[in-house]
Amino acid sequence: MPQSPTKPFIDVLSGQRQAIPPVWMMRQAGRYLPEYREVRAKAGGFLDLCFNPELAAEVTLQPIRRFGFDAAIIFSDILVLPCALGRSVRFEVGEGPRLEPLDDPGKVATLAPRADFTKLEPVLEALRIVRKALDPRVALIGFCGAPWTVATYMIAGQGTPDQAPARMMAYRHPEAFAKIIDVLVDNSIEYLLAQLAAGANALQIFDTWAGVLPAAEFARWSVEPTRRIVAGVRAKVPEAKIIGFPRGASAQLPGYVEATGVNAVSIDWTAEPAFIRERVQSKVAVQGNLDPLVLISGGAALDRAVDDVLADFGQGRLIFNLGHGIQPETPIAHVEQMLKRVRG
Repeated sequence: MPQSPTKPFIDVLSGQRQAIPPVWMMRQAGRYLPEYREVRAKAGGFLDLCFNPELAAEVTLQPIRRFGFDAAIIFSDILVLPCALGRSVRFEVGEGPRLEPLDDPGKVATLAPRADFTKLEPVLEALRIVRKALDPRVALIGFCGAPWTVATYMIAGQGTPDQAPARMMAYRHPEAFAKIIDVLVDNSIEYLLAQLAAGANALQIFDTWAGVLPAAEFARWSVEPTRRIVAGVRAKVPEAKIIGFPRGASAQLPGYVEATGVNAVSIDWTAEPAFIRERVQSKVAVQGNLDPLVLISGGAALDRAVDDVLADFGQGRLIFNLGHGIQPETPIAHVEQMLKRVRG
């Protein structure tokens, strides 16, 4: 039997350091690309694009064609799961998501226990289309939002500066809050398994708002739900490769890694390199952590920042990425400069 080509991205998640680290960017299918803006205009609303398999597949593939990244991430959003749970979700231009708030225990009682997964079939179909189109060496990433982060939007009905509505609800009504988390854990497991079955090679769990939680709440509402998701996925797919991104967790990353069992963690640009090398990268792969603003800046500052990431983490298992998503105003030439610098 001929051997399948290896995927450098998956090799790192499997424990094999690469001399040239694999590269991709969070939000790499996005508004900084003129070809994305063209498709986005054709699609109508943002969710219309997420739920159109052909167009979602097309924008997923655009940055792969242009830059030759080592991984594609399916174009979707963490709030498609609340959609499938019957919650009203819409995206207002310039304002972000708007949801029907679950801001008291009485409203939480109306939350459906199980998602209507037929609503998520377009995402799965987009995964199938992309997997067929990708070079075998390029990995395909599926994802979901971590229960804590998704819950913050569901409770407030929108993003807030410090997600105070969800934090207050977790303090005042922990049983009702735990019900939201439990529903999101169970349905995230099913959703991620469906993404693997549709062709995803790896999964990422985005906990964008993990960093606003005190230590005890971080353990309860970020770490433990993520641990349950990882265990639930691996109960059916033991070899599943999973990346966690508890943004802003910093000093709490070693405990997160140990408790959740993820194969890698994504780190933001504020992470202290020596700490990450000694306490985190010694156990799992790390992904990150270029500041998206230095990618906008370009020039010598970008070269230095790329060199710093490689110097800090390149001797261990590294997936080169940004510390968060690429910004819409990022020049394409700066992405090309970054890739040239990483790949030598």
